[in-house]
Formats: sequence, C-alpha cells, structure tokens
Amino acid sequence: MDKRVIFAVAGAGKTKTIIDKLSLEEKSLIVTYTDNNYSNLKQRVIKKFGYIPENTKIYTYFTFLYSFCYKPFLADRVKAKGIFWDMPSVETLKLARDKPSFYMTKHKLLYHNRIAKLFEQMKTNNDINSRLEKYFDNLFIDEIQDFGGHDFNFLKEITKANLNIMFVGDFFQHTFDTSTDGRTNQSLHKNYITYKKEFQKMGLTIDTESLNKSYRCSQTVCEFVNNNLKINIKSQRSDITNIINIENEEEVKMIFRNNSIIKLFFQKANTYDCYCINWGKSKGQDHYQDVCIVLNSTTLKHFKSSTLHELAPSTKNKLYVACTRCRGDLIFIDEKKIKSII
Repeated sequence: MDKRVIFAVAGAGKTKTIIDKLSLEEKSLIVTYTDNNYSNLKQRVIKKFGYIPENTKIYTYFTFLYSFCYKPFLADRVKAKGIFWDMPSVETLKLARDKPSFYMTKHKLLYHNRIAKLFEQMKTNNDINSRLEKYFDNLFIDEIQDFGGHDFNFLKEITKANLNIMFVGDFFQHTFDTSTDGRTNQSLHKNYITYKKEFQKMGLTIDTESLNKSYRCSQTVCEFVNNNLKINIKSQRSDITNIINIENEEEVKMIFRNNSIIKLFFQKANTYDCYCINWGKSKGQDHYQDVCIVLNSTTLKHFKSSTLHELAPSTKNKLYVACTRCRGDLIFIDEKKIKSII
C-alpha cells in the first residue's frame, strides 16, 4: 500500500493530482473540507469522465464523518438527530468522556468537533477502517492543513487502514481548523517542521517536491510572497506581472467599481457594495486574473515597513491565500481610502 502526504504550494495542482489518480478500474473516495473545493472536485471529475463514476465517491469531511462513519456503527446506539455546528461550552470540557452529554446537546445533536472523539470512545475506529477497506482501493483527503483537534487524531487512525492513502495540503493555507477542543492538538500548526514530523510518525511518505511550484501565480507574485511573507513558493511560469500599490483617489475609485477585479478584504467584505470577498473565504478559488488586496490599518502598517511576515500566523496565512488567488497583477489599496470614497 502506498501511503503519503504531499505538501503543496498554492496553485500547484493539488486537485489535478487527485483527479489524475482516478480510474474506472479502482474504487476511490475523496474527502475535502470546504464546500468550494467539494464543488470544484465534482466539476473536475465530470470533466475527466463526462460524469461521476459509480466507483468514485466525493464527500465533504463532516458528511463523511456522519454518513459513512457514524451512521453504520453508532446510529442505533447513540441515536443522534444531526450535527450541532456551534462550539460546545467550555463547561462541557469538565464532563466525563463516557457521558453522552460530552458529545451531544440536550436536543441530541452531535457536537461537530467531537464526532471523531466519539469514535475513539466507542471503539469504532477499527470498524471504520474495515468499511473503508471493503468499499475502496484509494483514499484521498484534500486540504489536510485544516484538520485539527480530535479530527487530526482520527486521521492517525485512518492511516492504519489497508488501502492506498494520499493526503494533500498546503501548511500555510491553514486558516481554520475542522475542530478545536480544549488543548487537543493545540500547538499542531505552530511549526512547519514539527507538523511534518507528525505525518512521519504515522508512517507516511513525506513529499515536498511534487507540488512545490505554482501554475497559477507568476514569478513576480511568488517573489513577493517569498520576500514579504517569508513563505517559500516557486512559479512554473517565467512571465512577469505587476505588484501595484494604488494611492490616487481616482484610481482607487476605478478599481473599486471595476467588477472584473475581485477585492479581497481582511473581514466584513459583505459591508461593501462591490465585487468582493474576505481573504480567508477566497481559499479554493482559482478563476481570478488581477486581484486587489485591501489592507486594514494593521496590515497596511506592516506592508509599508516590509514586515508582513511578522503578522499573527492566522492573519499571515489568510493574506497568503489572498495573494495567491492571483494569475495576473496584484494590487494593494488602503481600506481607509475605499471608505473615504463611499
């Protein structure tokens, strides 16, 4: 069995790598986290085969947890009625792990961040692995960097299954976890080197070379990311694009009203009447040409002083996601200048 994790850079072809592995002969399961990527994977499978073959299944992570893992083994015993998407209260951390109230609300909804822990408590991980082996030859999990808390421990259990396994992700696109719960894997994403070692402990082959160059981003954008965010990314391209800092009010107005250029805000993009989205929400998007990054007061300060690499890790990662949506020119604008014209 081939079991590996591929650490990729933005735009290097993570989805293509998975799609290329699919065939009509082998049974494959693809699991991903975001709805954007789920839709993208479905479209890419249809593009390859003309339809979604019976031997290829695509799940979002929590659909996989609930439908494939929970229902066959625990539905009759636990009798949950669905998933609760809000975080459980801090007080529930004091509850015993063998109590149903640790895993469910009073309305019998499973806390989303403790479903994987429930499998451990109920000793169903071996059953889940046997079910994976029965129905599939290959397991692909995308956006691996977003797995945290009990879900990361669940990944460790899945790797014991007797089938081909490939995890794919970009450590620096870690902008949120599938789950957090107290101190469970609290420091998992603090250091790239120690993060990779966690996969080595699972017995996976570590691949940092196959997807280390971006097809999406130009050499110019990659150099900007390298020099300013201190995140190592190379380009498959040799062409030069532009990094533009716009300060002129009339030019700001033109960019703001130009619906062919996406405006990416740190937060609260929905309060602006333009073609826009938040930095983190843009993850998985691959269709933008020129991209306008709107800098709030904190990121503008670091931008001007060339210290963007000193931003808080979650902010820096979201900015990395935003910058690497770009196929063409990368434009920067001060958010205050946008507010002044509207």
